[in-house]
Amino acid sequence: MQQLTVGHVLTRSLSANTRLAYEKGWRRFASFCEETGREAMEATGDDVAQFLVHTASQPRSRRATTGGDRPLSLGTLQISLSAINRRYRDAGRESPGHAVVVAAIVHGLTRIRGTAPRKVKAIREHELRKMLACCDQRSHNGFFRGVATRDAALLAIGFAGALRRSEICQLNVEDVDFIDQSGEDNGLFLTIRKSKTDQTGKGQRIAIPAGKGLNAVARLRRWLALAQTTEGPLFQSLWRGGRLRGRRLHHSDIPRLVKHYVQAIGLDPADYSGHSLRAGFVTSAAVHGARLDKIMEVTRHSSAEMVLRYIRQVEAFEDHAGAAFL
Repeated sequence: MQQLTVGHVLTRSLSANTRLAYEKGWRRFASFCEETGREAMEATGDDVAQFLVHTASQPRSRRATTGGDRPLSLGTLQISLSAINRRYRDAGRESPGHAVVVAAIVHGLTRIRGTAPRKVKAIREHELRKMLACCDQRSHNGFFRGVATRDAALLAIGFAGALRRSEICQLNVEDVDFIDQSGEDNGLFLTIRKSKTDQTGKGQRIAIPAGKGLNAVARLRRWLALAQTTEGPLFQSLWRGGRLRGRRLHHSDIPRLVKHYVQAIGLDPADYSGHSLRAGFVTSAAVHGARLDKIMEVTRHSSAEMVLRYIRQVEAFEDHAGAAFL
């Protein structure tokens, strides 16, 4: 049995994605302290305030999928501040991030930048069909066949299962249970072993029908047949030429993949992200009159508030109060 330590248990108290975000945020602060002659674990409130102001004027990473010329977002600054607070708390010390001057700086930056959250557009089912057609056309070229077949399966399954990008990346072949009856495809069950709303890993099981439009199940079968893998990561990165690398995709790969195909069908990639697949399922389901409880069976939202937000957007122009005179 593995010997547990306090540090190990504290680390596991955070989700993998949160842990990675905090580590990156702390490294950003530690680098700032090193460059300016400060000690990261001996910082004052003024030091943290200077860090936030400095960081707020820095450009995004060159690897950013969009907005590379814009400064870092307020969300990134908040993550760095949370990382500082967490590191000091784990060390049993009062964080300089709680200083009054830091709260004032955050408030000032919020007033300067504004607080409106970035809203990505949902990919509707007719747009996804066009994206899948691009994949199909690309797969005719033998060199791109593996990538195109994988991408088509990923897009279709990600949309049909209303999956978060982290959930797409964490899927294993063993999590797919195809339903075969009388030699016909009758859909599949997908087991989500851990998610944003299931941090303890109890597991959530969703049904994905075979369908007649996106053909998500058939596309996944096609990918598995081509990949010839029976275990391990469902969606893997590939070498040039299409050979499997044996390494699952990273969650940052999903928005890049989505942006590539939305641009291919003439849409602005800046308006879309990996979340556009999940948002697209909810929006499309609402447009086609699906019941709220049935939508939530797929999305696994813990409350109806977020789903209702999508539905209200869809219904905003129905029976509009000004329809008769505007």
